Amino acid sequence: MRVVLIDDDQLVCMSLKMILESDQMIKVAAVGNDGSDALPLYREHRPDVLLMDIRMQGMNGTEALEKLLQEFPEAKVLFLTTFVDDEYIVRALELGAKGYIIKQNFEHIIPALKAVYSGQNVYGDEIISKIPELIKSTDSLDYKAYDISEKEYEIITLIAEGLSNKEIASHLYLSEGTIRNYLSTILEKLQLRDRTQLAIFYYQHKPK
Repeated sequence: MRVVLIDDDQLVCMSLKMILESDQMIKVAAVGNDGSDALPLYREHRPDVLLMDIRMQGMNGTEALEKLLQEFPEAKVLFLTTFVDDEYIVRALELGAKGYIIKQNFEHIIPALKAVYSGQNVYGDEIISKIPELIKSTDSLDYKAYDISEKEYEIITLIAEGLSNKEIASHLYLSEGTIRNYLSTILEKLQLRDRTQLAIFYYQHKPK
């Protein structure tokens, strides 16, 4: 797995590079020190995952992510930060970051990278617990107008609660493959990109 690492603290960059490359599966292809480095380094190295601090002195991580996804919508970005900052969390979720974990949890960094690399979204417990209160509900939504069935709506609510495909499959007595198919259909009907956007969509339109 090739990783590009961006953090405005050079000591943190050196420490993280050592931690990451202690795993034989991971190669740090490049290191940047500002959000403005994200797009050029991604263009040059095409990493599997971009690991980036969210609050930096120059261009911050969410600004960098927005620019990056305009050119590379498939990019996988994992935010690593010391700040559980509500504004940054919401913006990262809205933009489609694949993960947002706390920098102090060093033992979680490599597993989180591998999870994002394999296609999962990863949010630390500190983040998951905040999502419902951070996402403001607007108007409730008639899901039937989007041809969403009762089973599909049930899956949407379980995704919004943070359950994985495996957990949802167990809860509904279905296979993981069936849940993946349901999810693909739901995303297509609602014109959303991934399960994170789906969870945000659910909380935005949750009945008050």
